[in-house]
Amino acid sequence: MSAQVSKIFVARLLGLDVFDPLGDRLGRLRDVVVVSRGPQKAPACVGVVVEVPGKRRVFVPMTRIQSMESTQIICSGLVNMRRFQQRGQEMLVVAEMFDRTVTFVDASGRGLIEDVGLTQTRRGDWEINEYYVQRIEVTNTLLGIRNRRRNKVLVSWEDVRHGAQSEPQSADNFVATHDEMKAADFADALHEMTGKRRLEVAAHLQDDRLADVLQELPDREQVEILSALSLERAADVLEEMDPDDAADLLAEVSEDTKHQLLELMNEEEAEDVRRLLAYPEGTAGSVMTPVPVILTPESSVAEALASVRMEELSPALASTVYVVRPPLETPTGRYLGQVHIQALLRAAPPEPLGDILDKELEPMSDLSSITDVVRHLATYNLTSVGVVNNEGRLVGAITVDDVLDHILPDDWRSAD
Repeated sequence: MSAQVSKIFVARLLGLDVFDPLGDRLGRLRDVVVVSRGPQKAPACVGVVVEVPGKRRVFVPMTRIQSMESTQIICSGLVNMRRFQQRGQEMLVVAEMFDRTVTFVDASGRGLIEDVGLTQTRRGDWEINEYYVQRIEVTNTLLGIRNRRRNKVLVSWEDVRHGAQSEPQSADNFVATHDEMKAADFADALHEMTGKRRLEVAAHLQDDRLADVLQELPDREQVEILSALSLERAADVLEEMDPDDAADLLAEVSEDTKHQLLELMNEEEAEDVRRLLAYPEGTAGSVMTPVPVILTPESSVAEALASVRMEELSPALASTVYVVRPPLETPTGRYLGQVHIQALLRAAPPEPLGDILDKELEPMSDLSSITDVVRHLATYNLTSVGVVNNEGRLVGAITVDDVLDHILPDDWRSAD
């Protein structure tokens, strides 16, 4: 392998594009895989984890890396597109080594790994040769107060010793490094981790960020993370989730835990979730979003456009305004029709919604099957549809992403 550089730090590689020899983009580098060779040899770098289209993470061995530099990575030959699975003594640098506690061999204290330096040997192999460590020094003042000083140093791999894998590990650096990553991609990174590390990283996230990430994880891992939180924090996270996703998650826990969490949640948020849980599984009411954009026929186009601009709305939910008689909270007054965002963009700002109402598209019953909802969305090329009860009151809306989760296989998030 003819690399362009003989030394590089892993943090600089994260997110870099990986290309094949013809210049076609293979994906983005998400982690580096190393294996320990005992205390007398530096850990060897055996490959990299690349996220390819479809959000699948695959393993590319270092023998296929033709060039590795701070702007791009080029690999050669065919790449096995099977989803990456950790084996044996393999360790993920970003997921498992960043934030790991090490002890200095000169007995000068402990520190946290913030970055890992790789170097290429004369034989062309890559190995860890340095750690960028935040040294933690604890001193006692004259008043007996413990003072923690932190300074960062670059040390040889021989100058530190790692603790046991079972030791608690911080997640500060990992979370900061992946702060800009989309929730679905962050969830994919969590999915690849060991159970211990997944819980450590999840516990470090802010409630709103954890809620977004949980919604993208397989059911088993959602329950695993939620169960590891205190009941109070779990309730706070559920409040930050979309009501339909919170209901799906609560449906997977015990009845006793479900009751306790609902009691701890904000009353208004809990009521939305309870309504969804009351519907039979597989019905429109069980998967709908109970808080779509709802206005009266007297509301103006300008008001509607302001409503769909709200940042917390998903693109699918922001595509349609549902028009009803008061009250506007679900279950609303009588459902009148809907206005698609394209109609809003074509109309004059002062025009009332009642004048541009689409009354031809029928809403779905809250007891309709998910299959019927999918057929309705496909027939009329819709991204969302209103859901009404037997009294003709709007109780929610179903978006394309709501039904996709239910028609795809249960293991679609982790399938090859």
